[in-house]
Amino acid sequence: MPLPPFGHVGSAQAGDLFHSRLELSLLGQHRPRRAGVCATAAHGAESIILADQYEDDEIHDDYFWYAGHGGRDAKTGHQVADQQLDARNQGLLRSQETGRPVRVYRRIEVAPAPWQFRYEGLWRVGTHEYGPGKSGFRVYRFRLEPWPAAPTPLSYD
Repeated sequence: MPLPPFGHVGSAQAGDLFHSRLELSLLGQHRPRRAGVCATAAHGAESIILADQYEDDEIHDDYFWYAGHGGRDAKTGHQVADQQLDARNQGLLRSQETGRPVRVYRRIEVAPAPWQFRYEGLWRVGTHEYGPGKSGFRVYRFRLEPWPAAPTPLSYD
């Protein structure tokens, strides 16, 4: 069985907009139509979606903390249970181990649609933590950092 696609898919570039999760799925950018993490425990995370649905996500200019999968009440967005080491969270841990790139998409508001998904490019899982989140339940948090650009070839002038 071949590896899932790690890295860019097709001609997608950072900044590209997608109209829906269905479009992302049909184009192979982010295959799950509902889940925010596309991952396997064996190979790692292919892609994630930042949708401002987890209270423990923390976004900065040059990195972000991504709350793992599970334990969230869909109506309130609050954690109501500890997160478990399920296949999606294991996949994010595996990405940290392998150093493979993760495609990141972010839900943004774009008129006239209520929202779209912007491709944020490739990122890597630098580290993780597991501990109490804002609601007191244990949460996996993964720190994602920009994927290193290809090195500039050395000049021997």
